[in-house]
Amino acid sequence: MQRLLAPAEQSASSPRLTLSIASTPAEVREVQRLRYKVFIEGLGLDALKNKERLDRDEFDAYCDHLIVRDSATLKVVGTYRVLSPQAAERHRGFYSEQEFDLTRMAHLRGRIAEAGRACIHPKYRSGAVIMLLWAGIAGFMQKHGCEYLIGCASVSLADGGLNAAAIYHAIAESNMAPAEYRVRPHLAFPIAPPRSDSQPVIPPLIKGYLRSGAWICGEPAWDAEFHSADMFMLLPLARLDSRYARHYLKEGETA
Repeated sequence: MQRLLAPAEQSASSPRLTLSIASTPAEVREVQRLRYKVFIEGLGLDALKNKERLDRDEFDAYCDHLIVRDSATLKVVGTYRVLSPQAAERHRGFYSEQEFDLTRMAHLRGRIAEAGRACIHPKYRSGAVIMLLWAGIAGFMQKHGCEYLIGCASVSLADGGLNAAAIYHAIAESNMAPAEYRVRPHLAFPIAPPRSDSQPVIPPLIKGYLRSGAWICGEPAWDAEFHSADMFMLLPLARLDSRYARHYLKEGETA
């Protein structure tokens, strides 16, 4: 287990957390079990259930898997997987290319890191886990010389897509990427016109992207497998909010 950071600062009543990168197949399976619990069981995706109780795909073998553990129990309570530009080239592309046409970003490929499968145990969603994971991503980007972070942020369609549409309209007006960074979904999710009575409930992951300075890069894609609308997010490090930069880029240095 490759450790990245010192334990996070916690209050006396809070769990002590550590961040590392999975270095064995057993640790990757721990990550996949947490993802299964949160994504497949938690969202009731019966079509994706399996006897191994693992959420996995072909990209797992090419990604680095960030792990946050509760030091008292050693249980994995948070994870994020990150794909370097070199690994994406070996694998013939990024995960998000399954959902979006990234042609306009071709000139950036050697400087892009992709983050995905963000997952936090329901009992550990106070904010400390995601802060550690973001710091780990910052360290990964520094190590690989990356200047841009991309990722798909999912919004559940359990309500028929009303919240996904409300979120898109709420953030597209002020957080849409310039035209040269726009992407096109291969299978677009049909966005309904804005409604005056709609109040978007923005998932924490998207909030984190936006607060850090990220853009949304176009209309969402329809992920039928996970029954979600996926927003393509782009965070140039040059736009990283100074408050977050001081924290992430300091804490993200590998040890």
